Amino acid sequence: MTSPLHRLYSFRRCPYAMRARLGILFAELSVELREITLKNKPEQMLAISPKGTVPVLQLADGTVIEESVEIMTWALEQNDPQGLLDEKTSPQADALIAQNDNEFKHWLDRYKYADRHVEMTQTEYRQRGEVFLQRLEELLTNNTYLLGERITIADIGIMPFVRQFAHVDREVFYSLPYPKLQQWLQKWLDHPLFLQVMTKFKPWQEGDDVVIFPDTQ
Repeated sequence: MTSPLHRLYSFRRCPYAMRARLGILFAELSVELREITLKNKPEQMLAISPKGTVPVLQLADGTVIEESVEIMTWALEQNDPQGLLDEKTSPQADALIAQNDNEFKHWLDRYKYADRHVEMTQTEYRQRGEVFLQRLEELLTNNTYLLGERITIADIGIMPFVRQFAHVDREVFYSLPYPKLQQWLQKWLDHPLFLQVMTKFKPWQEGDDVVIFPDTQ
């Protein structure tokens, strides 16, 4: 039986996929989840999104959304009970997410895989990435969240990447002079919806039962 739900191809540890799942949870939507493995991507996903990266959302009408920011935005446009798409902060959120995706992610990848990028040392890559962390620390100095006292799309769009940066070397990260950022990250790591995002699912195979995300049972 074909599921009438929107279908999300995802990978648990990918920060882009994490933020897509966060968007779906904050929008209080349900999707059919197909967890994949990067070494064995299903033909069904590649048929609708040949670029082969997650997340990929296939809507019930066949429309395919291939970018994580677009998935978050689409989900919250359907339902946004906590007001993450705030018109007042939208330009700031867009700019911050763009800096995360285009600048911070560049240095994050090199920091994490410094052995593959020998042009600089791992410490130098970390320091380049810290330029963005410093900006986040400044934003959090007087705010609970990045753009104020409420969660916005900027928080859920950026947090998975800060988490990945921190997990390269947790001891180093928590020794850095960013106490507000560290508190913000820890709050997210303990957040019930993020814990739901990190639920483990076995990789999907043709013929498997439909997996609903989130599992409300």
